[in-house]
Amino acid sequence: MALSFGINDYIEGAVITAVILLNIVVGYVASSSPIDIYRYSHAEMMLMYEPVEHSFVQDYRAEKTILSLQALSAPVSKVVRDGRIESVKAETLVVGDVVQLAVGDMIPADLRLFDCINASTDEALLTGESLPISKNPHLVFPAREMAVGDRTNMAYSGSTMTQGRATGIVIATAMDTEVGKIAQLLRQQEPKAVAGSNVVQRTFNRVKSTLVHILGLVGTPLQVKLSKFALILFALAIMLAIIVFSANEWDVHGEVLIYGICVAVAVIPESLIAVLTITVAVGTKAMAKGNVVVRKLQALEAVGGVTNICSDKTGTLTQGRMIARKAWVPDAGTLTVHDTTNPFDPRSGFVQMDGTNIDTDHVGSNSSFSTFLKAIALCNLSSVYNSNDKTSIDNQSVTDAGDNWTAVGEPTEIALHVLALRFNSGKLALLQGQQRKQLAEFPFDSAIKRMTVVYQDSKCKFAEAFAKGAAESMLPLLKASDEKKAEIRYTVDSMAGEGLRVLCIAHKIIPENEFGQLSLRQSVEQDLEFVGVVGLYDPPRVETPGAVRKCHMAGITVHMLTGDHIKTATAIAYEVGILGNVMPSAQASTVVMGAEEFDKLSDEEIDAIEALPLVIARCSPTTKVRMVEAMHRRYAFCVMTGDGVNDSPALKHADVGIAMGKNGSDVAKEAADMVLTDDDFASVVKAVEEGRRLFDNIQKFLMHLLISNIAQVILLLLALTFKDADENSVFPLSPIQILWVNLITSSFLALGLGLEESQPDIMYRPPHNLRVGVFTRELIIDKMVYGTFMGSLCLLAFVTVVYGAGGGNLGDDCNEEWNSTCDVVFRARATTYATITFLLLVTAWEVKHFTRSLFNLDPARYSGPFSIFPVLWRNRFLFWAVCAGVVIVFPVVYLPVVNKSVFKHTAITWEWGIVFGAVAVYLALVESWKAVKRAFGIGSARAKVLTMEEAEMRVGMFPNGTPTLPRRGETEK
Repeated sequence: MALSFGINDYIEGAVITAVILLNIVVGYVASSSPIDIYRYSHAEMMLMYEPVEHSFVQDYRAEKTILSLQALSAPVSKVVRDGRIESVKAETLVVGDVVQLAVGDMIPADLRLFDCINASTDEALLTGESLPISKNPHLVFPAREMAVGDRTNMAYSGSTMTQGRATGIVIATAMDTEVGKIAQLLRQQEPKAVAGSNVVQRTFNRVKSTLVHILGLVGTPLQVKLSKFALILFALAIMLAIIVFSANEWDVHGEVLIYGICVAVAVIPESLIAVLTITVAVGTKAMAKGNVVVRKLQALEAVGGVTNICSDKTGTLTQGRMIARKAWVPDAGTLTVHDTTNPFDPRSGFVQMDGTNIDTDHVGSNSSFSTFLKAIALCNLSSVYNSNDKTSIDNQSVTDAGDNWTAVGEPTEIALHVLALRFNSGKLALLQGQQRKQLAEFPFDSAIKRMTVVYQDSKCKFAEAFAKGAAESMLPLLKASDEKKAEIRYTVDSMAGEGLRVLCIAHKIIPENEFGQLSLRQSVEQDLEFVGVVGLYDPPRVETPGAVRKCHMAGITVHMLTGDHIKTATAIAYEVGILGNVMPSAQASTVVMGAEEFDKLSDEEIDAIEALPLVIARCSPTTKVRMVEAMHRRYAFCVMTGDGVNDSPALKHADVGIAMGKNGSDVAKEAADMVLTDDDFASVVKAVEEGRRLFDNIQKFLMHLLISNIAQVILLLLALTFKDADENSVFPLSPIQILWVNLITSSFLALGLGLEESQPDIMYRPPHNLRVGVFTRELIIDKMVYGTFMGSLCLLAFVTVVYGAGGGNLGDDCNEEWNSTCDVVFRARATTYATITFLLLVTAWEVKHFTRSLFNLDPARYSGPFSIFPVLWRNRFLFWAVCAGVVIVFPVVYLPVVNKSVFKHTAITWEWGIVFGAVAVYLALVESWKAVKRAFGIGSARAKVLTMEEAEMRVGMFPNGTPTLPRRGETEK
């Protein structure tokens, strides 16, 4: 497997390899020394090897997705065969086998249950939801298309038994199971490139697909653009060599051949691959600090072009833990908990009663509310404590505790226990403070959906029963009027409409003469007094609303694809800002959809929808994949986040897949391009911001490298007219000078540009046009303009020395070595080398922004006449690269032997006036061009820093921050 990855990476770089081999030929032809030949070839091959090595290692680590699925099969299962219970290997199960399950068992196949006792299973790998699913074998569902999480009479392969026991019959094994279908989705190739109606067509498609891969025309938009660019450069290099040969009437002898190859090499940015790879590698380190681990290097740049983000809800947009959000106690009021950042910490957030902040230390004086707190604390099996004091935390005020809160138990009970602890009414405090003892306990039963406990205070002759459960289960047991029950139902429905999981709390006094009936559940759970209702939910992360709003301002549409119920998903979507309070009526029916409804639509019907749904609830793996494919048909570039096995197919089909690192499955991590170490949606936004920064910087160093190449081509082509005594063209730059400028001078400057920090308004701009990519019209025009300026000034410097002070003496055989006739040519060549070097150093600062003046590069941070100095100092690497570039010119020009024998130039004196004059003229020309662009709006013309208000107006923000959605077929400008 490793060998295939390595071969594939080298094949994909075939075009660049050919270009680099051409450079090696230059070294071979231009040098008679074997040592020099080795140096040329070694340097070039290292530039090729380094990025290939990075790609090989990343791909080898990534292509293990299917292997992770093998860990989901149970090794041994209990099967009833011939009336006997046998333990058999899971892979030997067949349809029709009867399997027995107990707590902790991994389910070996898809089962139709026919017998259960308090059975619950953890189906997070299929649904993405962390709460266990209670099973009821007696239910029958007529709709085959219903979501997996709603099929409560089924147990699915790969999930685990969390409670009770069950027996079921095998209906699907291996690849026919739900988890097997996920594996099939992971194996699918998109699209079928070699399909065809006949042998000839299939053969043609296969050859075409192979060529496309060899030429590197697959992958991220940047990979495809750079591969096409490499092909164009390769063709251009050959064409330029042909021009040189034709100008010499095809008399291709040694001098002409060398000159032709030099012109061809001048058009190729040799250091591009190395600079790009190092820049991306540095970006991955920056991402790691932002809690994002990049598994595939190319994904870092790709994520900057995202137009849509599809996110899971549980654990990504939300905290992945339950809290008690709202409680209604009739005689006390409606309690609401706000801004909880740590669901286990009773001090997190603040509490209001009927909209007014309350002091949690004194509210317990209300008898009804005190009963409510006792009920949720005592009818509870969870444990919540601070790790600094595990034994006595319930006996002290929670305000005195430390920060390390821990909880053990079922998520719903933990949330209720934390709510009680907010009022210093934890279970331990109630038991020890009043010396209560437990007389009876009736555990939660999935069939009746309630739990009851009975406690007695040592000072009292009576006992108290506390019960909690689903409203439909508790209402028939309440001793209340029909009007009161109607009021309770209304409150329950209202809370459920807010996406809350609602529990009804009840209480009962049991006199001493009825203690004999405490073992009878039916007796204890009758004539209960209603205490209140409490609504629980998985709260959004504190950072999520701000991150979603930031996406909207950046022109990115956020979608929620969740396995949760539609009411819960809708409520969370409103809370985090994915949905607004005002939505266009034309979109109201499709903004929120259930997966069952979405899956019934054909691809054509989905494409006809004005805008894709912002929320899809009860998602299956196929639903998420179809959503990604629908986005691709709309030319959107999408990011998919997920943590479960059910998310892995969509992670692989998305343009960039991002898995959760803390709670994510191994399958999801292997399928993803990036992994979040904190499982936070805000980190996805950081990844997008870093991707945009990288895209901007790639444009900057591409511009710099290409300006150098264009200037050299102009210089060398026009210099064809300079003939020596033997009618050979005289090099204005020697081959070594060309390689030095391209590999040494330009490389470090380009690397410095790759390390530029992001612009302050980078997340206020819309996504860049993926069809155009890095080679925008502005970049193409600017590189031609700057390259023409630079090439013309270099040619002018050469001509001034040769035809000014030198009287037009081009010497004899000055391309090979120094002789007495070559003084003028060697001085002119040194002047030209110094000129192009200094112009490239200045250009490195000029291309920091394509429109703003060098003297006003960062108006958001610095202003005034001397603002240029702190701006240039911010990028220390680029600053010192420019300084080093200035310093290194002098030993290259003046060092004896090195100057004449290696670089084919000699020391200069008064010619420095020409060099600095050319720099001044170049600065004036570039600044004038930028001023013209600003005045006439040519190119981006983004001299002004965008503000948050401008970004909101551009995307048409609703009052609460939701943007208008683009219509079908619209693309970002």
